[in-house]
Amino acid sequence: MQTDIAADIAAIEAISSVPTILDAVAAITGLRLVCIARVTHDSWTACAVRDELGFGLKVGDGLDVATTLCEEVRDTRRPVIIDNVGEDARYRDHHTPRIYGFQSYISLPILRPDGSYFGTLCGLDPLPAHLSSTATVASMTLFAQLISKHLDTELRLTESRSALLGERDTSELREQFIAVLGHDVRTPLSSIMLGTELLRREPLSAQAESVLERMRRSALRISALVSDVMDFTRGRMGGGIALDLRNDAGLRQSLEQVVAELQGAYPDQRIGLDIDLPHSVYCDPARIQQLLSNLLKNALVHGARSEPVLVSARARDGQFEISVSNGGPAIAPARIGQLFKPFWRASSQVASEGLGLGLFIVSEIARSHGATLEVTSEDGVTRFTFRMRAGASVERRMLARA
Repeated sequence: MQTDIAADIAAIEAISSVPTILDAVAAITGLRLVCIARVTHDSWTACAVRDELGFGLKVGDGLDVATTLCEEVRDTRRPVIIDNVGEDARYRDHHTPRIYGFQSYISLPILRPDGSYFGTLCGLDPLPAHLSSTATVASMTLFAQLISKHLDTELRLTESRSALLGERDTSELREQFIAVLGHDVRTPLSSIMLGTELLRREPLSAQAESVLERMRRSALRISALVSDVMDFTRGRMGGGIALDLRNDAGLRQSLEQVVAELQGAYPDQRIGLDIDLPHSVYCDPARIQQLLSNLLKNALVHGARSEPVLVSARARDGQFEISVSNGGPAIAPARIGQLFKPFWRASSQVASEGLGLGLFIVSEIARSHGATLEVTSEDGVTRFTFRMRAGASVERRMLARA
Protein backbone atom coordinates (compact mmCIF):
# COMPACT_ATOMS: atom_id res chain seq x y z
CA MET A 1 0.00 0.00 0.00
CA GLN A 2 2.84 2.40 0.84
CA THR A 3 4.35 1.73 -2.58
CA ASP A 4 1.02 2.56 -4.22
CA ILE A 5 0.69 5.80 -2.24
CA ALA A 6 4.23 6.79 -3.20
CA ALA A 7 3.36 6.19 -6.85
CA ASP A 8 0.23 8.33 -6.48
CA ILE A 9 2.25 11.17 -4.96
CA ALA A 10 4.76 10.87 -7.81
CA ALA A 11 1.93 10.99 -10.34
CA ILE A 12 0.66 14.28 -8.90
CA GLU A 13 4.18 15.71 -8.63
CA ALA A 14 4.74 14.85 -12.30
CA ILE A 15 1.90 17.21 -13.30
CA SER A 16 3.72 20.48 -13.89
CA SER A 17 0.53 22.56 -13.70
CA VAL A 18 -0.39 21.48 -10.15
CA PRO A 19 1.32 24.44 -8.37
CA THR A 20 -0.48 26.82 -10.74
CA ILE A 21 -3.79 25.08 -10.08
CA LEU A 22 -3.31 25.42 -6.31
CA ASP A 23 -2.41 29.11 -6.67
CA ALA A 24 -5.54 29.67 -8.78
CA VAL A 25 -7.74 27.85 -6.25
CA ALA A 26 -6.35 30.00 -3.43
CA ALA A 27 -6.90 33.18 -5.42
CA ILE A 28 -10.49 32.30 -6.38
CA THR A 29 -11.60 31.02 -2.97
CA GLY A 30 -9.46 33.08 -0.59
CA LEU A 31 -8.53 29.85 1.27
CA ARG A 32 -5.05 29.84 2.72
CA LEU A 33 -4.57 26.07 2.87
CA VAL A 34 -5.20 24.21 -0.37
CA CYS A 35 -4.11 20.69 -1.19
CA ILE A 36 -4.60 17.61 -3.32
CA ALA A 37 -5.10 14.51 -1.19
CA ARG A 38 -4.99 10.80 -2.00
CA VAL A 39 -7.89 9.25 -0.09
CA THR A 40 -8.43 5.53 0.38
CA HIS A 41 -10.73 3.61 2.72
CA ASP A 42 -8.20 3.83 5.52
CA SER A 43 -5.81 6.68 4.70
CA TRP A 44 -5.54 10.36 3.79
CA THR A 45 -2.20 11.52 2.28
CA ALA A 46 -1.17 14.95 1.02
CA CYS A 47 0.13 14.82 -2.57
CA ALA A 48 0.47 18.58 -3.17
CA VAL A 49 0.14 21.45 -0.67
CA ARG A 50 -0.12 25.25 -0.73
CA ASP A 51 0.02 26.35 2.91
CA GLU A 52 -0.21 30.07 3.78
CA LEU A 53 -1.58 29.34 7.24
CA GLY A 54 1.46 27.70 8.77
CA PHE A 55 -0.70 24.60 9.22
CA GLY A 56 2.42 22.45 8.89
CA LEU A 57 1.06 20.02 6.31
CA LYS A 58 3.67 18.73 3.86
CA VAL A 59 3.63 16.39 0.86
CA GLY A 60 3.54 12.82 2.10
CA ASP A 61 1.99 13.73 5.46
CA GLY A 62 -1.08 11.77 6.47
CA LEU A 63 -4.21 12.50 8.47
CA ASP A 64 -6.65 10.12 10.13
CA VAL A 65 -9.18 9.79 7.31
CA ALA A 66 -12.00 9.36 9.84
CA THR A 67 -11.34 12.89 11.11
CA THR A 68 -11.71 14.45 7.66
CA LEU A 69 -14.67 15.40 5.48
CA CYS A 70 -12.85 13.90 2.51
CA GLU A 71 -14.14 10.56 3.75
CA GLU A 72 -17.66 11.78 3.02
CA VAL A 73 -16.62 12.97 -0.45
CA ARG A 74 -15.07 9.55 -1.12
CA ASP A 75 -18.25 7.71 -0.18
CA THR A 76 -20.73 9.99 -1.96
CA ARG A 77 -18.57 11.22 -4.90
CA ARG A 78 -20.15 14.63 -4.23
CA PRO A 79 -18.50 17.91 -3.12
CA VAL A 80 -18.62 19.18 0.46
CA ILE A 81 -18.79 23.00 0.60
CA ILE A 82 -19.03 25.09 3.78
CA ASP A 83 -19.08 28.87 3.71
CA ASN A 84 -19.32 29.38 7.46
CA VAL A 85 -19.31 26.49 9.93
CA GLY A 86 -21.04 28.54 12.63
CA GLU A 87 -24.05 29.14 10.34
CA ASP A 88 -24.17 25.69 8.78
CA ALA A 89 -26.82 23.51 10.38
CA ARG A 90 -25.21 20.29 9.16
CA TYR A 91 -21.59 20.91 10.13
CA ARG A 92 -21.61 23.41 13.03
CA ASP A 93 -21.54 20.56 15.55
CA HIS A 94 -19.40 18.26 13.43
CA HIS A 95 -16.14 17.00 14.93
CA THR A 96 -13.97 17.80 11.87
CA PRO A 97 -14.21 21.66 12.08
CA ARG A 98 -13.43 21.47 15.79
CA ILE A 99 -10.38 19.26 15.23
CA TYR A 100 -8.87 21.38 12.47
CA GLY A 101 -10.19 24.79 13.51
CA PHE A 102 -11.69 25.95 10.21
CA GLN A 103 -14.78 28.01 9.38
CA SER A 104 -14.74 27.66 5.59
CA TYR A 105 -14.04 24.46 3.71
CA ILE A 106 -14.36 22.95 0.23
CA SER A 107 -13.58 19.46 -1.08
CA LEU A 108 -14.28 18.06 -4.57
CA PRO A 109 -13.71 14.52 -5.79
CA ILE A 110 -10.87 13.69 -8.19
CA LEU A 111 -11.52 10.58 -10.24
CA ARG A 112 -9.06 8.39 -12.09
CA PRO A 113 -9.36 7.96 -15.86
CA ASP A 114 -11.31 4.72 -15.37
CA GLY A 115 -13.84 6.45 -13.09
CA SER A 116 -12.43 5.08 -9.84
CA TYR A 117 -11.86 7.42 -6.91
CA PHE A 118 -8.43 9.00 -6.43
CA GLY A 119 -8.92 11.65 -3.79
CA THR A 120 -9.88 15.28 -3.37
CA LEU A 121 -9.02 18.82 -4.25
CA CYS A 122 -9.68 20.55 -0.95
CA GLY A 123 -9.03 23.69 1.02
CA LEU A 124 -9.86 25.35 4.35
CA ASP A 125 -9.44 28.56 6.29
CA PRO A 126 -10.14 29.73 9.89
CA LEU A 127 -12.23 32.57 8.44
CA PRO A 128 -15.58 32.28 6.62
CA ALA A 129 -15.53 32.50 2.80
CA HIS A 130 -18.18 32.60 0.11
CA LEU A 131 -17.42 29.23 -1.53
CA SER A 132 -20.86 28.07 -2.64
CA SER A 133 -21.29 30.62 -5.42
CA THR A 134 -21.92 29.12 -8.84
CA ALA A 135 -18.74 30.60 -10.30
CA THR A 136 -16.54 29.26 -7.49
CA VAL A 137 -18.03 25.76 -7.62
CA ALA A 138 -17.73 25.69 -11.41
CA SER A 139 -14.08 26.77 -11.27
CA MET A 140 -13.24 24.21 -8.57
CA THR A 141 -14.99 21.46 -10.52
CA LEU A 142 -13.00 22.40 -13.62
CA PHE A 143 -9.73 22.25 -11.67
CA ALA A 144 -10.60 18.80 -10.29
CA GLN A 145 -11.40 17.57 -13.80
CA LEU A 146 -8.17 19.06 -15.10
CA ILE A 147 -6.17 17.12 -12.51
CA SER A 148 -8.04 13.98 -13.50
CA LYS A 149 -7.15 14.55 -17.17
CA HIS A 150 -3.52 15.05 -16.25
CA LEU A 151 -3.56 11.81 -14.27
CA ASP A 152 -4.83 10.08 -17.40
CA THR A 153 -2.00 11.56 -19.45
CA GLU A 154 0.63 10.62 -16.86
CA LEU A 155 -0.77 7.09 -16.63
CA ARG A 156 -0.57 6.64 -20.40
CA LEU A 157 2.92 8.11 -20.50
CA THR A 158 4.11 5.83 -17.71
CA GLU A 159 2.62 2.79 -19.44
CA SER A 160 4.28 3.80 -22.71
CA ARG A 161 7.64 4.27 -21.01
CA SER A 162 7.33 0.91 -19.25
CA ALA A 163 6.38 -0.81 -22.49
CA LEU A 164 9.29 0.85 -24.30
CA LEU A 165 11.78 -0.12 -21.60
CA GLY A 166 10.41 -3.64 -21.53
CA GLU A 167 10.69 -3.94 -25.31
CA ARG A 168 14.22 -2.54 -25.26
CA ASP A 169 15.28 -4.95 -22.51
CA THR A 170 13.69 -7.86 -24.37
CA SER A 171 15.37 -6.82 -27.61
CA GLU A 172 18.80 -6.51 -25.98
CA LEU A 173 18.39 -9.86 -24.22
CA ARG A 174 17.33 -11.51 -27.49
CA GLU A 175 20.29 -10.13 -29.38
CA GLN A 176 22.73 -11.13 -26.62
CA PHE A 177 21.23 -14.61 -26.63
CA ILE A 178 21.61 -14.83 -30.41
CA ALA A 179 25.24 -13.75 -30.20
CA VAL A 180 26.06 -16.34 -27.53
CA LEU A 181 24.15 -19.00 -29.44
CA GLY A 182 26.08 -18.20 -32.60
CA HIS A 183 29.42 -18.64 -30.84
CA ASP A 184 28.34 -21.82 -29.06
CA VAL A 185 27.02 -23.45 -32.23
CA ARG A 186 30.16 -22.77 -34.25
CA THR A 187 32.44 -25.04 -32.21
CA PRO A 188 30.48 -28.32 -32.60
CA LEU A 189 29.59 -27.32 -36.17
CA SER A 190 33.27 -26.97 -37.04
CA SER A 191 33.84 -30.49 -35.71
CA ILE A 192 31.01 -31.85 -37.86
CA MET A 193 32.32 -30.14 -40.99
CA LEU A 194 35.87 -31.34 -40.33
CA GLY A 195 34.55 -34.87 -39.75
CA THR A 196 32.63 -34.90 -43.04
CA GLU A 197 35.71 -33.71 -44.94
CA LEU A 198 37.82 -36.48 -43.41
CA LEU A 199 35.20 -39.13 -44.17
CA ARG A 200 35.03 -38.02 -47.82
CA ARG A 201 38.64 -39.21 -48.19
CA GLU A 202 37.73 -42.71 -47.06
CA PRO A 203 36.37 -45.47 -49.33
CA LEU A 204 32.60 -45.51 -48.88
CA SER A 205 29.63 -47.18 -50.47
CA ALA A 206 27.49 -45.17 -52.88
CA GLN A 207 24.74 -44.95 -50.27
CA ALA A 208 27.17 -43.75 -47.59
CA GLU A 209 28.61 -41.13 -49.96
CA SER A 210 25.11 -39.85 -50.65
CA VAL A 211 24.34 -39.58 -46.93
CA LEU A 212 27.68 -37.88 -46.27
CA GLU A 213 27.06 -35.34 -49.01
CA ARG A 214 23.67 -34.47 -47.50
CA MET A 215 25.36 -34.07 -44.11
CA ARG A 216 27.99 -31.79 -45.64
CA ARG A 217 25.40 -29.61 -47.36
CA SER A 218 23.34 -29.40 -44.16
CA ALA A 219 26.42 -28.38 -42.18
CA LEU A 220 27.23 -25.70 -44.75
CA ARG A 221 23.66 -24.43 -44.53
CA ILE A 222 23.83 -24.27 -40.73
CA SER A 223 27.18 -22.47 -41.01
CA ALA A 224 25.61 -19.90 -43.33
CA LEU A 225 22.72 -19.37 -40.93
CA VAL A 226 25.12 -18.92 -38.00
CA SER A 227 27.15 -16.43 -40.03
CA ASP A 228 23.98 -14.48 -40.79
CA VAL A 229 23.12 -14.42 -37.08
CA MET A 230 26.59 -13.20 -36.15
CA ASP A 231 26.46 -10.48 -38.80
CA PHE A 232 23.04 -9.44 -37.51
CA THR A 233 24.30 -9.05 -33.95
CA ARG A 234 27.37 -7.12 -35.12
CA GLY A 235 25.14 -4.81 -37.13
CA ARG A 236 22.70 -4.23 -34.29
CA MET A 237 25.02 -4.27 -31.28
CA GLY A 238 28.50 -3.47 -32.53
CA GLY A 239 27.99 -0.38 -34.66
CA GLY A 240 27.88 -2.12 -38.03
CA ILE A 241 29.65 -4.86 -39.95
CA ALA A 242 33.45 -4.58 -39.80
CA LEU A 243 35.31 -4.47 -43.12
CA ASP A 244 38.71 -5.60 -44.38
CA LEU A 245 39.15 -2.95 -47.06
CA ARG A 246 41.78 -3.22 -49.78
CA ASN A 247 42.34 -2.68 -53.49
CA ASP A 248 41.20 -5.96 -55.02
CA ALA A 249 42.17 -6.77 -58.59
CA GLY A 250 40.60 -10.22 -58.43
CA LEU A 251 37.03 -9.17 -57.70
CA ARG A 252 35.85 -10.48 -61.07
CA GLN A 253 36.88 -14.03 -60.15
CA SER A 254 35.26 -13.68 -56.72
CA LEU A 255 31.92 -12.64 -58.24
CA GLU A 256 32.10 -15.32 -60.94
CA GLN A 257 32.65 -17.89 -58.19
CA VAL A 258 29.48 -16.77 -56.39
CA VAL A 259 27.44 -17.08 -59.59
CA ALA A 260 28.89 -20.51 -60.39
CA GLU A 261 28.13 -21.85 -56.90
CA LEU A 262 24.52 -20.67 -56.98
CA GLN A 263 24.05 -21.89 -60.56
CA GLY A 264 25.08 -25.30 -59.27
CA ALA A 265 22.60 -25.04 -56.39
CA TYR A 266 19.79 -23.93 -58.76
CA PRO A 267 20.56 -25.87 -61.97
CA ASP A 268 17.08 -25.43 -63.43
CA GLN A 269 17.24 -21.64 -63.43
CA ARG A 270 19.16 -19.43 -65.83
CA ILE A 271 21.63 -16.82 -64.62
CA GLY A 272 23.01 -14.19 -66.97
CA LEU A 273 26.31 -12.57 -66.03
CA ASP A 274 27.87 -9.33 -67.30
CA ILE A 275 31.06 -8.18 -65.57
CA ASP A 276 33.12 -5.19 -66.65
CA LEU A 277 35.84 -4.48 -64.09
CA PRO A 278 38.86 -3.06 -65.92
CA HIS A 279 40.69 -2.13 -62.73
CA SER A 280 40.85 -2.94 -59.05
CA VAL A 281 38.08 -1.92 -56.67
CA TYR A 282 38.72 -0.66 -53.16
CA CYS A 283 36.36 -2.76 -51.00
CA ASP A 284 36.07 -5.78 -48.74
CA PRO A 285 35.94 -8.53 -51.41
CA ALA A 286 34.59 -11.20 -49.04
CA ARG A 287 31.72 -8.93 -48.02
CA ILE A 288 31.01 -8.00 -51.64
CA GLN A 289 30.84 -11.73 -52.41
CA GLN A 290 28.40 -12.15 -49.53
CA LEU A 291 26.31 -9.23 -50.75
CA LEU A 292 26.06 -10.67 -54.26
CA SER A 293 25.31 -14.14 -52.91
CA ASN A 294 22.43 -12.85 -50.79
CA LEU A 295 20.99 -10.72 -53.60
CA LEU A 296 21.30 -13.51 -56.17
CA LYS A 297 19.79 -16.12 -53.86
CA ASN A 298 16.89 -13.77 -53.14
CA ALA A 299 16.30 -13.34 -56.89
CA LEU A 300 16.46 -17.09 -57.55
CA VAL A 301 14.01 -17.86 -54.76
CA HIS A 302 11.46 -15.12 -55.48
CA GLY A 303 11.84 -14.49 -59.20
CA ALA A 304 9.81 -16.10 -61.96
CA ARG A 305 11.30 -19.54 -62.79
CA SER A 306 10.65 -19.02 -66.49
CA GLU A 307 12.83 -15.90 -66.73
CA PRO A 308 16.58 -15.55 -66.21
CA VAL A 309 18.17 -13.74 -63.31
CA LEU A 310 20.60 -11.10 -64.59
CA VAL A 311 23.74 -10.12 -62.69
CA SER A 312 25.77 -7.07 -63.68
CA ALA A 313 28.96 -5.74 -62.10
CA ARG A 314 30.87 -2.81 -63.54
CA ALA A 315 33.28 -0.06 -62.57
CA ARG A 316 33.33 3.11 -64.65
CA ASP A 317 33.44 6.87 -64.18
CA GLY A 318 34.56 6.41 -60.58
CA GLN A 319 31.51 4.28 -59.70
CA PHE A 320 31.38 0.60 -58.76
CA GLU A 321 27.97 -0.97 -59.26
CA ILE A 322 26.40 -4.40 -58.80
CA SER A 323 22.83 -5.05 -59.89
CA VAL A 324 20.72 -8.19 -59.69
CA SER A 325 17.38 -8.33 -61.50
CA ASN A 326 14.69 -10.97 -61.85
CA GLY A 327 11.33 -11.26 -63.56
CA GLY A 328 8.01 -11.78 -61.86
CA PRO A 329 5.20 -9.80 -60.27
CA ALA A 330 6.12 -6.33 -59.03
CA ILE A 331 6.72 -5.79 -55.33
CA ALA A 332 4.14 -3.45 -53.79
CA PRO A 333 5.66 -0.10 -52.72
CA ALA A 334 4.56 -0.70 -49.12
CA ARG A 335 6.52 -3.97 -49.05
CA ILE A 336 9.70 -2.49 -50.54
CA GLY A 337 10.18 -0.47 -47.36
CA GLN A 338 10.03 -3.69 -45.31
CA LEU A 339 12.52 -5.76 -47.33
CA PHE A 340 15.65 -4.80 -45.40
CA LYS A 341 14.20 -5.28 -41.93
CA PRO A 342 15.69 -8.21 -39.97
CA PHE A 343 13.59 -11.36 -39.64
CA TRP A 344 10.96 -9.95 -42.01
CA ARG A 345 9.25 -12.23 -44.50
CA ALA A 346 6.23 -11.82 -46.71
CA SER A 347 3.29 -13.95 -45.61
CA SER A 348 3.78 -16.19 -48.65
CA GLN A 349 7.29 -17.19 -47.64
CA VAL A 350 7.97 -20.39 -45.80
CA ALA A 351 10.24 -20.98 -42.84
CA SER A 352 12.68 -23.13 -44.85
CA GLU A 353 13.84 -20.06 -46.75
CA GLY A 354 16.06 -18.94 -43.87
CA LEU A 355 15.94 -16.52 -41.01
CA GLY A 356 14.94 -13.49 -43.03
CA LEU A 357 18.34 -11.83 -42.50
CA GLY A 358 19.78 -11.96 -46.03
CA LEU A 359 18.64 -8.55 -47.26
CA PHE A 360 19.23 -6.95 -43.86
CA ILE A 361 22.87 -8.08 -44.08
CA VAL A 362 23.05 -6.75 -47.64
CA SER A 363 21.94 -3.34 -46.36
CA GLU A 364 24.51 -3.46 -43.53
CA ILE A 365 27.32 -4.33 -45.96
CA ALA A 366 26.26 -1.43 -48.17
CA ARG A 367 26.11 0.90 -45.19
CA SER A 368 29.58 -0.14 -44.02
CA HIS A 369 30.96 0.60 -47.51
CA GLY A 370 29.28 4.01 -47.56
CA ALA A 371 27.28 2.79 -50.56
CA THR A 372 23.69 3.20 -51.67
CA LEU A 373 21.22 0.36 -52.15
CA GLU A 374 18.29 0.92 -54.49
CA VAL A 375 15.26 -1.26 -55.23
CA THR A 376 12.99 -0.84 -58.23
CA SER A 377 10.10 -3.10 -59.11
CA GLU A 378 7.97 -2.32 -62.15
CA ASP A 379 7.01 -3.68 -65.58
CA GLY A 380 7.59 -7.24 -64.42
CA VAL A 381 11.23 -6.65 -63.36
CA THR A 382 12.62 -6.29 -59.83
CA ARG A 383 16.15 -4.90 -59.57
CA PHE A 384 18.46 -4.43 -56.57
CA THR A 385 21.38 -2.05 -57.25
CA PHE A 386 24.43 -1.57 -55.00
CA ARG A 387 26.44 1.54 -55.91
CA MET A 388 29.52 3.18 -54.41
CA ARG A 389 32.48 5.33 -55.41
CA ALA A 390 35.09 2.91 -56.72
CA GLY A 391 38.09 4.98 -55.69
CA ALA A 392 36.79 6.39 -52.42
CA SER A 393 39.04 6.14 -49.41
CA VAL A 394 37.99 4.40 -46.22
CA GLU A 395 37.75 7.79 -44.51
CA ARG A 396 35.30 9.02 -47.16
CA ARG A 397 33.13 5.94 -46.78
CA MET A 398 33.15 6.05 -43.02
CA LEU A 399 32.05 9.70 -43.27
CA ALA A 400 29.24 8.72 -45.66
CA ARG A 401 28.21 5.96 -43.29
CA ALA A 402 27.88 8.41 -40.39
